[in-house]
Amino acid sequence: QVQLVESGGGLVQPGGSLRLSCTASGRTVSRYTLGWFRQAPGKEREFVAGISRNGAITTYANSVKGRFTIARDNAKNTVYLQMDSLKPEDTAVYYCAADSYGMIIRRATYDYWGQGTQVTVSS
Repeated sequence: QVQLVESGGGLVQPGGSLRLSCTASGRTVSRYTLGWFRQAPGKEREFVAGISRNGAITTYANSVKGRFTIARDNAKNTVYLQMDSLKPEDTAVYYCAADSYGMIIRRATYDYWGQGTQVTVSS
């Protein structure tokens, strides 16, 4: 069992930056693939970024490549999403997720999910 709690969301102007954090508890986070997803009103939940158990492999959605960076600190049981050059279309609720499967996946089928944190990009 893993519990996930996101933080760091908020309102930011286009071109600005935010860093989201997700802290896990229950079991050692190093055993799980971690990912970030987002869901905008009226749209399906979509994959944003994923990171392997040891942090050696990262995967990004094409829409955020070059702007977002995922990282993990297993000692702190935390995964981060650094978001730069934010655009209005990045506005969504952002969720972190953990999965026992040993490969990064893009489908929203992860075993554990946080409650989400709102990111709004607007002038």
